[in-house]
Amino acid sequence: MNTTRRSLLLGAGAGAATLALPNLAPAQEAPGVTANEIRIGSTNALSGPVSSYSVISRSHEALFKRLNEQGGVGGKRVNFIVYDDGYQPPRTLEQTRRLVEQDRVAFCFNQLGTPTNSAIHRYMNQRKVPHLFLATGADKWANPREFPWTIGFQPSYRVEAQIYARYILDQKPNAKIGLLYQNDDFGKDYLNGVRDVLGARFDAMVKTATNEATDPTIDSQIVQLQGTGADVLICGIVPRHAAQAIRRVHDMGWRPMFFMTNVSISASVVMTPAGPEKGVGVITSDFRKDQSDPAWANDAGMNEWRGFMRQYLPEGDQNDNNYTYAYAAGLTMIQVLRNCGTDFTRENVMKQATSLAPLELPTLLPGIRVQSQPTNYNVGRQMQLQRWNGRSWERFGNIIEGASV
Repeated sequence: MNTTRRSLLLGAGAGAATLALPNLAPAQEAPGVTANEIRIGSTNALSGPVSSYSVISRSHEALFKRLNEQGGVGGKRVNFIVYDDGYQPPRTLEQTRRLVEQDRVAFCFNQLGTPTNSAIHRYMNQRKVPHLFLATGADKWANPREFPWTIGFQPSYRVEAQIYARYILDQKPNAKIGLLYQNDDFGKDYLNGVRDVLGARFDAMVKTATNEATDPTIDSQIVQLQGTGADVLICGIVPRHAAQAIRRVHDMGWRPMFFMTNVSISASVVMTPAGPEKGVGVITSDFRKDQSDPAWANDAGMNEWRGFMRQYLPEGDQNDNNYTYAYAAGLTMIQVLRNCGTDFTRENVMKQATSLAPLELPTLLPGIRVQSQPTNYNVGRQMQLQRWNGRSWERFGNIIEGASV
């Protein structure tokens, strides 16, 4: 079995949790912490059907490299270890156990995927290992009462779907909605979010189709939904399928009001392969600045990010918004480490991650901040609607702040 490992020395930090926790141990006795380093673990789809997301881990490696070159954090450098899980939940559990039990990492950071993180959700909390800023917007990560050691990063998929449903009711109150969603917790958040808003009207207004992440195409599902007479289409699917959906909808001559999940809207990974002209009119919501938007041509925050890319990831595609996402998530993690001072126990890492003051980040939209409280694990809470114009994503409307119902 492929157990690809990437390891990079970096600077570190630590923390304390939100429920009753034991007294803090001396930092030198903390798992994953030595006199000179802190070990941080992660898993990602470095191969497989969603390997386009692997650039997130590449960006973290580069960001932590820069941190180390600047002297690290709290007198320590970071050893960042990433294993390939191929977006297969059993492998995620295997690789995460390897990180925790063999590599003895202090905590895990920004592991990719809803089904994959679901496979380790209970394990991480039973072991009391911080499971931080996950690279998934599943609504379930904001549950401090039952899972105090897990916290997400980006806005909830369920809230995103609620935003789309409310916009649809405002623009087309008698809409016939086709909903295509991945048959796992990722996709089901879109189903639940639309149902939250439509309530008793859901069955009359919505026809659904599902797909698996490993399906070679989603053409049959698109044909099926068009056949229902739907004049609105919402998709909660991964990038490879998103490109297929945009291309297929256009080529069929179907012109629904079209919504695409914000994890599958990269200009280079989705819109260009689909055919940029074929996605004109597609609507999404996002919390990030997008490199394709000319509004950010001279933006100070994006110029900071571009400088980072030129120096540390010169081969990286700056039209892939997975890099801007990763930069924001990585800077958030570094801020938590700095807030830890010199106490890098798991308890203190968790305490700092769940008591994060509102933080502005260079690659997030103006007015959008990340934050957390011990009783509120929704780190990302704001988004703005956007529409593809054939070249870039154009923002419209106000910043929307929501909480899942």
